[in-house]
Amino acid sequence: MTETHSTQTLHIVGAGLAGSEAAWQAAQAGVPVTLHEMRPERGTFAHRTGLCAEMVCSNSFRSDDDEKNAVGLLHWEMRAASGLIMEMADRHRLPAGGALAVDREAFAEAVTERLRAHPRIRFVPGEITDLPRDGQWIIATGPLTSDALGQAIAAATGRASLAFFDAIAPIVHADTIDMDIAWRQSRYDKGDTEDEQKAYINCPMTRDDYEAFIDALLAAEKTEFHDGETAGYFDGCLPIEVMAERGRDTLRFGPMKPVGLTNPHCPEQKPYAVVQLRRDNALGTLYNIVGFQTKMKYGAQLEVFRMIPGLREAAFARLGGIHRNTFLNSPTLLDDRMRLKSHPHLRFAGQITGVEGYVESAAMGLLAGRMAAAALQGRDLPPPGPETATGALVHHITGGAEARSFQPMNVNFGLFPPIEARGGRRGRATRYPAYTARAKEAFGQWLLDAQG
Repeated sequence: MTETHSTQTLHIVGAGLAGSEAAWQAAQAGVPVTLHEMRPERGTFAHRTGLCAEMVCSNSFRSDDDEKNAVGLLHWEMRAASGLIMEMADRHRLPAGGALAVDREAFAEAVTERLRAHPRIRFVPGEITDLPRDGQWIIATGPLTSDALGQAIAAATGRASLAFFDAIAPIVHADTIDMDIAWRQSRYDKGDTEDEQKAYINCPMTRDDYEAFIDALLAAEKTEFHDGETAGYFDGCLPIEVMAERGRDTLRFGPMKPVGLTNPHCPEQKPYAVVQLRRDNALGTLYNIVGFQTKMKYGAQLEVFRMIPGLREAAFARLGGIHRNTFLNSPTLLDDRMRLKSHPHLRFAGQITGVEGYVESAAMGLLAGRMAAAALQGRDLPPPGPETATGALVHHITGGAEARSFQPMNVNFGLFPPIEARGGRRGRATRYPAYTARAKEAFGQWLLDAQG
């Protein structure tokens, strides 16, 4: 890329969750934004549309509990910062127990519409294949950064990007699920409404069902890795066959755990394992199989998944898949303003920085957008303190993590400075609310300070 860009305009590469949020935050701060997106002109194997903020793996932003859960706290902070992603997620949310799930197509359409309608945001289609030498840029190309740009980033950093594998769970047509076997219930009946309390479809397994399923899963034909790929999976998104290889009961104590559920078809008999499906669209016509990311070949998936009671005649809208996911060694390469140390006119945001998850990605976009806007306006905006969810994440990826063993990370209370308390270690019931109360106060003060 050779043309010179005005330093008064912020350029953002990638209109995923992070890039979309960054564009919104900067534009709302009064900075003109040019948003570069290669889709749909050039697609990826995982994306299906050219929409902004398309969710490709799941439709869930996970827990929305802002008092006892670090992810829910991150939701709270993004709402407090007038985040576009949270606003549109709330507008298009679906029943999901205590989680925040969305109608993914309606959500992406709404984000795209808001960005395109903003008077300070200009869309430029096409692939960016090299890192610009001047101007102010945010690179938010996500885990599916194109080969050309990935090579340019590797050349600029002097290091090869790290890689792991991210997996996609299958989606089932709801009307093909046998509800004489399955039933609707969220674990422990979580949720304030009946829809929330019945947001999941549950398929019970006896011990014999489970053992046969594990045998078939282990024997199923898997997709081979391409040359140069390694099986460095991120533990938060393990394929089910990899979990099964770690022990026959791993799935039964993971995504197939039978706790907090009562089968109304047979209330006296406790299932040995349970497969859960979560609603994937507002119509309730599609459900994704929770935690069932896989690298099995498509034919094997059909055979194995139809062994699940309730899914014997299931029709699949999408089968599972797995793909390479690249990210920077951020503790070595980025400063705490998310700038590339060797090229400080370039900021990075989203999953390419080594955060994991939709919400975490969008939060890093929010922060990068605000920091870049402040810089263009002649101000320096430090990150929120590490006692906040946003601050804990950026601190982790830009210095808190060990560079030699750096791996993608979800937000969690283990990233926060410990709570000092008298009388010994606090239990979760009191410790987590203490973390969130402290974080909310600190993040609120950061927002006030950020206004200049």
